[in-house]
Amino acid sequence: MKLSYLLMFVVLVFPTQIANSQTPKSAEDYNNRGVTRRSQGDIEGAIEDFTKAISMKDKAVIIATAYNNRANALLSKNDVDGALADYSKAIELQPSDHENYYNRGVVLLGKNNLDQAIADFTKVIELAPSFSLAYNNRGNAFSAKGDNDAAIADYTNALKFNPKSTEALYNRGIALQAKKDLDGALRDYSNAILLNSDFYLAYVNRAVVRQAKADLDGAIADYSRALELKLDDAGTYYGRGIARQAKKDLEGALADYSKAIELDPALALAYANRAVIETLQNKKVEAERDFENAFKLDPALKASYREFIEKRRRPDGN
Repeated sequence: MKLSYLLMFVVLVFPTQIANSQTPKSAEDYNNRGVTRRSQGDIEGAIEDFTKAISMKDKAVIIATAYNNRANALLSKNDVDGALADYSKAIELQPSDHENYYNRGVVLLGKNNLDQAIADFTKVIELAPSFSLAYNNRGNAFSAKGDNDAAIADYTNALKFNPKSTEALYNRGIALQAKKDLDGALRDYSNAILLNSDFYLAYVNRAVVRQAKADLDGAIADYSRALELKLDDAGTYYGRGIARQAKKDLEGALADYSKAIELDPALALAYANRAVIETLQNKKVEAERDFENAFKLDPALKASYREFIEKRRRPDGN
């Protein structure tokens, strides 16, 4: 939820595109046919053509493009190491092409090689200072390292060059939220939603912020909107259950915890919180069963709920 990896596949367009029915003769021809095959879903055929292009003598820019395109195709097969090797070859041949650094940086970020990813995105920014996506993804890497100040600076630069980047707004909101700047986070999530009214994760995170600011009605409204967009997320039902429970809507909270458990039977906190409500409703058998399930899934929870359980077992309930 925290990171937004934006992989931009780069394909250079050449003046002449060779149709599949014709026989390619040059590296450029094979590269172009590979692009066509990949667009048609023929990944193996595309890789074969890019490999043939690479094996031929031609201008560095054409061979570098074939490496880049083969890397993109290899990613479609989840061959991450092969893609990394090809992006690196493309960089060797065309060290001034920022797009190859960017693509390699995205893959490194996905592999959690954060320092290497930062180095690649920094190179992109050096070569193309207004490339918004590089700032955004370098911000993601800094955020993953826990350097929220550097992340916020990068997201802010991403927005400078692309003010309508919902990803940068959302990601900056996360970093601000991590720094306890709830007003700043709320503003960024709200602006992201203004740009994209179907931005599910922005509603969820804004709900969490509103909950932290004791705006329970706002939080419930955001969780509910998020569930309109994505009905099968256990965490969202659980979050709304917490907000409803805080508003003393025990039946609504009970329904949300039950739905969360239905969607994710391993969600220990949902069992524990449902057990609390069942205890308050004198459903002793159900509560005992839910507490047992919660503590079996997460034994550490037992300490958190021990006082509540012991208190309810006393004759006077105090």
